[in-house]
Amino acid sequence: MADTKDLSVHQPAFDRLREVRAQAIEHARLARQFAVERRDLMQGLIDQGVSQADIARELGVTRQAIQKMLAC
Repeated sequence: MADTKDLSVHQPAFDRLREVRAQAIEHARLARQFAVERRDLMQGLIDQGVSQADIARELGVTRQAIQKMLAC
């Protein structure tokens, strides 16, 4: 016989879980969109002769971080 639990008492938690999941999916979509924009902006600077080291200094990150961002 199947176990039929009454989960209705937990409905607020399930509702919030659905909200949080939807927000996380949207956040991931936006993060991908911003990563593309960031890469394009950095590539534009590089095309204009700005070095990866200069970009890294301006952003306060390492040159290796810039290389990773460009690879996305």
